[in-house]
This record gives sequence, C-alpha cells and structure tokens, in this order.
Amino acid sequence: MTVKPEWLRVKAPQWQRVGKVKDILRDLALNTVCEEASCPNIGECFNAGTATFLIMGPACTRACPYCDIDFEKKPKPLDPTEPQRLAEAVRRLRLNHVVITSVNRDDLSDGGASQFVGCIQAIREISPQTTIEVLIPDLCANWDALATILQAQPEVLNHNTETVSRLYRRVRPQGDYDRSLELLKRARTLAPSVYTKSGLMVGLGETDAEIRQVMQDLRAVNCDILTLGQYLQPSQKHLKIDSFIAPEQFDAWREYGESLGFLQVVSSPLTRSSYHAEQVRELMQSYPR
Repeated sequence: MTVKPEWLRVKAPQWQRVGKVKDILRDLALNTVCEEASCPNIGECFNAGTATFLIMGPACTRACPYCDIDFEKKPKPLDPTEPQRLAEAVRRLRLNHVVITSVNRDDLSDGGASQFVGCIQAIREISPQTTIEVLIPDLCANWDALATILQAQPEVLNHNTETVSRLYRRVRPQGDYDRSLELLKRARTLAPSVYTKSGLMVGLGETDAEIRQVMQDLRAVNCDILTLGQYLQPSQKHLKIDSFIAPEQFDAWREYGESLGFLQVVSSPLTRSSYHAEQVRELMQSYPR
C-alpha cells in the first residue's frame, strides 16, 4: 500500500462547528458533495460554515471509477421541494457564496437543468446577496439545457475536465473530453458575463506535458478559473493512485496557468473544484463584468 505523504495530511476538524453544519443539512434533508464524495477538506469547509450542495442525488447514473458517489441506473424522481430546502440552508448558514453541484442525471431529458434553475431562483429570493456557482455535468451535449441554466444567471459556471484526453476512456468512460471543452466554449458565448471554471485531478498517470496541454485547451475556450488537486483513492475498488504529486509541481502548474491568462489558478494537493470557492467574490471585484 502506498504511504500518503506528509503534505496530504489534514488537521482534525473542530467537530462542534462541523456538527452544527451537519445538523442543518440533516434537518433539511440535503446532500453535500463534501460527504457523498468523501472530500478530504470537509473539516475545514464545515468549520468555516461552507458546503457544496449536491442536488438530484445522492445516486448517479454514471459509474466513474474514481468517484465515491453511488451508481444507480434509475434514480428517484426529482424532489420539487429541494430548491426551497437548499435556499433555507443557505439562509441558515449565512453563506456569502454557495456552490451547487449535482450527480449526473442522464435519465432526464434536460439532464436536470430545470432543477439547477429552481435552486438558483429559490436562493435569489431568500438570500439575494449570495453569489452562486453551479458545477454542472456535461448534460449529454444538450446545449438548450445549458442555455436554460445560464439564463438563470449564476455568477460562475463550473464544469470539470477531470483528466487529460488520453485517460478519458479509463477514468471517465461515459464522458468525452471534446464535449467538456465544447460546453465551456458555449457557456462563454451564451453568457459572456458569467465566469467559467474547470478542474483537474492529477496522479492518475498523466504527464506534465499533458496537463499543460489541457490548460492550453481550456484557455482556448476562454475558461477563467482552474483548479488542480491530487486524486485520492476513495476505496480499494476505485482507480488506484499512480503517483503523489509534490507541492512544488502544483506551484509550477499554477505559475504556468497564470502565464496563460487564467484569472485564477488554485493548485495544491488538497485543492478540490469547490475548495475556497468563496474567493471568487474577490475575483469578481478585481475583474468585474
């Protein structure tokens, strides 16, 4: 078994604060990707009173071998009360910035776009000062569904590229590298004022040159924000880690990304796609649209 390096150790969370957030989530019957995907930053984020909400779940219609979210070919119907419950959690947690992500719902004609819109609208009504980031699936290339989400005017549209093109068949077999790039390209065209964002996990056998190529591809479609983090194997049944990437390499990728023109590059072993997402409010002030 590969020994986890020192730089991947996280501080024990303050469970009093974590418990308060969990109590609110349980009371409102909400899922978070923090819990469902076994995120290593759950203690830090819950301590800070932030969470990334997972809607339309907790089960997913895809079975990506790196992901800890449960697979279910025929998930439950959408819950019409979910948007209101999510908005109430935002109010109780007093969030300045909220991230809403979802499982893949390939069983739905719009991929769940209408549920994203419902959540955005409910938050706007109850907490109008909160900025909203949506982390969406590829919607099976339903570009009308993408337009529907963007018409609700989230501040940030995030879609993770996840890995390099060569590894897609193994890591993301039901995804498509070019489709993910096309989604980000169309998002910029459809809603020029919305900040676009993507994320990569590393340590799966990719090369430095391949990571840099993905970064170039993302800038070619005018992606604004990039996150890079170390892949961690959720269990023995998931994809094995090929290598642990040193912090110095993450620093080098951050510097390279900044040289390409990304407005923000968050790159470290423990970075996840919504880690420190609240910093986007500062970015919006620095680069207003």
